[in-house]
Order: sequence, then structure tokens, then C-alpha cells
Amino acid sequence: MVQQLQPTTVDSDGLYPESDGLPLSDNTIQFRLITTIQGGIDSLFADDPNVFVAGDLLWYPVEAVEGVPASQAPDVMVVFGRPKGDRRSYKQFLEDNIAPQVVFEILSKSNTSTEMLSKFNFYERHGVEEYYLYDPAKNLLKGWLKQGKKLMPVGKMEGWLSPRLGCRFETAKGSLELYRPDGQRMETYVETSKRAEKEAQRAEQETQRAEQEAKARRDAIPRLLALGLSVEQVAQALNLSVEEVNQSN
Repeated sequence: MVQQLQPTTVDSDGLYPESDGLPLSDNTIQFRLITTIQGGIDSLFADDPNVFVAGDLLWYPVEAVEGVPASQAPDVMVVFGRPKGDRRSYKQFLEDNIAPQVVFEILSKSNTSTEMLSKFNFYERHGVEEYYLYDPAKNLLKGWLKQGKKLMPVGKMEGWLSPRLGCRFETAKGSLELYRPDGQRMETYVETSKRAEKEAQRAEQETQRAEQEAKARRDAIPRLLALGLSVEQVAQALNLSVEEVNQSN
């Protein structure tokens, strides 16, 4: 049975809680995986205005009739066909009735089998196409793919290629890793920041090297001209234009 949430924070119409009162994660491993997957997929589809990616956002499939409607908050959900933008919750009935096609759940010790069965039934009932469940403690990844109205288990998840995302899944290094279609691994925020910093340093070093080489060529012009070389010969020797040689002379 899907949990009927008690309102903690509700939106302006007073019917739809914006929080289930539960934390995003129970531990640093779970948090890191959730944010890495959410951020990586969001970055992957950054240029597509009609792919919405969210983490720990309440999803309401149907409009409330009486009381608080049934909902779930997937650790990560991806919705193709809906515009990017901030939302207090994902109300499917106001989003062209498009359900999230891909959802991820990262297990923690607090998750019970009853809770996870409830989530599975909810996702299956409301049209999820790809459901991925990862247990960091066991380094175990499971996946289900929609066939008809059912979510059917994927036989082999190692190296699995998501039909919707185009991403490859790997667990061989002891943790869940997602690889983009171009082969690049989805990185944590810290990894991305460090890589960007190194790339900026390399770019700065390359700029300094190019400036030093240019200065060395300019400094060599008077010496070569003094040896009796023509402007044209100096330009050819230093890989410069005749105009550059004349300007530096």
C-alpha cells in the first residue's frame, strides 16, 4: 500500500505536500550517489529543454479527490517531454499526464522490504519505463524494464545500456558508476570541480607558453636581420608574416 503522506509543507492550493518529512539520504554514500546521478543526467541533457530531472521530489500521478493523494519521491527521476524548471512537486496531471520514464532508488539501512515493494508497485502502476534499484552495502544493482503494463527484471545489469538515457551502468569497481554515451563517467561535484581546475591550469600554462614562444621569436628578429637575412627570410625562419617582422624591427 502506498503511504498516505501527512502534510508537512503544502503548496498554495493546500492539497499537495511538498515534503514527506524524510531526509534526502541517511548517509554520505547514499547522498553522493543520488547527487551524482541526478547531476550527471541533468548535465547530459542540459541542451534539451524538454528533459526534466529531479532528486527527492514528490510525484503526484493523479489529482486529489479527497484528502492527501498518493505519492512517491524517487531518489532520482527523469521525465522526457516536460520542460526544465523549478517545481515544488511533480503533479503529473498538470504535466500533460507524462509520468517519469526513468527512476532510481538508492537503498539505505532504514529502507524496509515492505516500503520498497510499495515503491515498486507504485512505479509499475503509474507507468515508469525503467526502474533502477542500487544497494551500496552489497554493491548490488537491479533493474526493471516496462513490458506492456508490467516492470520486468533485467537479466544482466553489469554493462547494461539504458534505452532512455543511453548511459552504461557499471559496478565492477565496487560502486555504481554511470557512463555517458560518449564514454565519460558521471562525476561527483568534487571530481568535476577538480577536473575543471586542472583544465583551467593547463589552459593558463598553454597561454603562458605561447606568449613566451611569441616573445622569443620577436626577440630573435633583430639578431637575424643583423646577420644579413632579408625580412622575407626572417619571416620564413620564425614562422611569422612579413608584416610582423616589419612591426618588430
